[in-house]
Amino acid sequence: MNVTEILLIIGIICIIVSFFFKNSRKQADELEDISISLHQETNQLKKRLRAVEEELLIDVNPISPSKQLKTKPIHEIIVNQILSLHAQGYSISDIAKRSSLTNEEVMHVLQTRGVSSR
Repeated sequence: MNVTEILLIIGIICIIVSFFFKNSRKQADELEDISISLHQETNQLKKRLRAVEEELLIDVNPISPSKQLKTKPIHEIIVNQILSLHAQGYSISDIAKRSSLTNEEVMHVLQTRGVSSR
């Protein structure tokens, strides 16, 4: 259980208990304070999570924009298919047709896997 769930359970319990006591206004104020603190803690956790995600996404050796390939990631199964077809002697254009990729994407996959394209 994380902090959010615990505070949510405590809030629900406070609501139920407030029905049995006469000074419900005081308990309603306490419940509101708990709700506000829960909201603040949740926002702080989200900010920390975003900061950690940004730190993890920072690349140690950034690639210049001109060298970046503006393509979607290619699934490993398709990469294996490309390598297999290339090993069987198919041309780049035939491999591209069979794998539903462009010629450039096929050549990029072969180059990243260390295979010289014909």
